[in-house]
Amino acid sequence: MDEALLDKGNDMSSPISVVLITKNEAQNLETCLKSVSFAEDIVVLDSGSSDGTRELAQQLGARVFLESWRGFGPMKRRAVELARHDWVLSLDGDEALDPKAQKFVQELFQKGEPQVSAYKFSRISFHLGRWIRHGGWTPDYQLRLFDRRKANWNQSQIHEKVEVSSGEVSVARGKIQHWVFRDLSHQIETNNRYSSLGAQALYDKGVKFSFSRLIFKPISKFFETYLAKKGFLDGLPGFIISVGAAYSVFLKFSKLWELQKGLKAKDQG
Repeated sequence: MDEALLDKGNDMSSPISVVLITKNEAQNLETCLKSVSFAEDIVVLDSGSSDGTRELAQQLGARVFLESWRGFGPMKRRAVELARHDWVLSLDGDEALDPKAQKFVQELFQKGEPQVSAYKFSRISFHLGRWIRHGGWTPDYQLRLFDRRKANWNQSQIHEKVEVSSGEVSVARGKIQHWVFRDLSHQIETNNRYSSLGAQALYDKGVKFSFSRLIFKPISKFFETYLAKKGFLDGLPGFIISVGAAYSVFLKFSKLWELQKGLKAKDQG
């Protein structure tokens, strides 16, 4: 490991802050931070890692903070608050900029601040041994580089996004690379967690459970991802992903029914 990886004495450093929220991201964190080593400031906001994520981030030169989990949107907004610069690049610990995106960001600030308010990147995800290029996973545009005076993360607990209050949004060159799941077990764990959050969000909005949604929403999700969005072109991984997406939708509406029937135990997360 190169502990001088994030040496901010480099004359080529860019006047931006890179911000990440993390929990147990040690497996991917070094790849992520290497891809943004040109940034003058890197903030890692951790919510209780037990795998050495915070220690690794500190060794790599990041400023590390530990705070209790409060939801995706609020945590990412808090990370932005901790940044030293107004221009912020927000990544997840399992993401990295590809070489073309790195060059784009470095060159962007050589002539002063950009004239737009934000940039969105195409994101490509790696799963089951390959880069997934269909099924709705690509190009998967993500608005991640922005002027926090004109844009910021919203307060959504799940499916959070950056909202721009004024100015234009442009498209960046290059891609964000995303190592979305460690393996199928991790995918199942994630689908379980996100379906719980999704069910709670529906419950809080007063959405009523219906049997027809429980039956037809998962079916339509499978056909949307596997056929309409050509997930079949990704081979067996594409089929597995489409089945997983359908099952996640099934879980979400099943858990909504569970919440509305009062069957969920009080002490369960």
